[in-house]
Amino acid sequence: MQDLFTMLTTLRRPRLLIRAARMGVQDYRRDRHLQRLLGYGTLPRPAAALMRLIEMERAMNEQRRDDDAGYSLPRHLDVLIAMMGEAQLLRAARPAAVA
Repeated sequence: MQDLFTMLTTLRRPRLLIRAARMGVQDYRRDRHLQRLLGYGTLPRPAAALMRLIEMERAMNEQRRDDDAGYSLPRHLDVLIAMMGEAQLLRAARPAAVA
């Protein structure tokens, strides 16, 4: 099974969607954004949250590609922003590689 970072680097999404998410990640606040996406209550750890967000985003991308009427671009963008934010938190929490 692939690790989370490999899964993220292999995602292929429209360039404009990724650029918009990169701009939005600067204002990402875990407590506010993640609760809105995953539901209220105790927030999962970054790795668990990232796995759930990846699954949500995969379903949204299928809707986008299928021109599904239920597809929401703002919600897809919110999920991508949260994915990038959680990935940053996970990278920061990882111990530095020993040289």
